[in-house]
Amino acid sequence: MRFANVTAAESLKLTSTRLWWILLLVLFGYVAFIAALLAGLFGAMGEQLSATPGSPQLPDATLPPVVYSTASAVGYVFPVLLGALATTSEFRHQTLTPTFLATPRRGVVLLAKIVVLAVAGALYGVVALVASIGLGAPILAATGVPTALGDSETWMLAARVVLAMSLWAVVGVGLGVLVPNQVAAIVIVLAFTQFVEPILRFGATIWEWTAQIGQFLPGAASDALVGASIFTSLGPGQVETVSLEWWQGGLVLFVIAAVAALAGYFGAWKRDVT
Repeated sequence: MRFANVTAAESLKLTSTRLWWILLLVLFGYVAFIAALLAGLFGAMGEQLSATPGSPQLPDATLPPVVYSTASAVGYVFPVLLGALATTSEFRHQTLTPTFLATPRRGVVLLAKIVVLAVAGALYGVVALVASIGLGAPILAATGVPTALGDSETWMLAARVVLAMSLWAVVGVGLGVLVPNQVAAIVIVLAFTQFVEPILRFGATIWEWTAQIGQFLPGAASDALVGASIFTSLGPGQVETVSLEWWQGGLVLFVIAAVAALAGYFGAWKRDVT
C-alpha cells in the first residue's frame, strides 16, 4: 500500500473520534485563561509589582512574548496526550490487527501515524496561539502595554510555537509506542509534565552544574525552541537560567521522540497484537 494511502487511513482514524476536538477545546480554554490572567495581572499591576521587593518581575518589553508563549508553555501537554492516546488506543481496541493485515510493513504504519500527529500538533499550536494572542493582546493593549504584534520576532515566536507543539505530538506518539498501556501512558504524561519536570526544573536552578543539565529536560528544551516562557522569565532559582539555542531545543525534542518511537517499534510495535 502506498504511503499516501496509509497516511490517509491514519488521518481517518484520528478524525473519526471525538478525542482530538475535545482536547482542542480544552486546550483553547486553558491557554486563553492563563494568557488573560498573565496579561491582566502583569499589565495592570506592573508598576506596583516592580515597586514591591521580592515580587515577580515582567517588564513591558518581555511581557507580550511571555503571554503569547503560554500557547506552548502550558498547552504542550495536550498534543502529548493526543499523540499518546492515538497510539495506545490502537493497542487497547486492537485496531492494529486489521491495520497490519492491510499494511504488513509496520514501520510504514508508524511513520504515517507520526506524520499525521505532527500535523495535528501543528494545528493545536495554531489554535493555542489564537487563544493566547487573541485574548492576551487586547488585554495588554487595554492596560497600556505594547502588544508587539507589529514586530517580526513576535511572529517568529508564533512559528516556533507551532513547531514545538508539532514536536510534542510526536513525543506523545513515541511515548504511546513505548508504553502501550493507555492508563499508564496517561499517568506518565500527567505526572511528568505537571509534577516531576516542574520540580526538576526548579531544582536545577539551585546550582550552576544542575542548570547545565536541566536545560536538556523536555520542557526546558521546548521553551528554548520557542524563545520565551513564563517559567524561565520569572527566574525562581538562585542561578541565572541556562537555555539552549532555539534549534538545539527543537533537536532535543526530536531526539526524545525518535528514541522513544524506535524503542517502542522494536518492542511493543513488532510484537503479536492479537
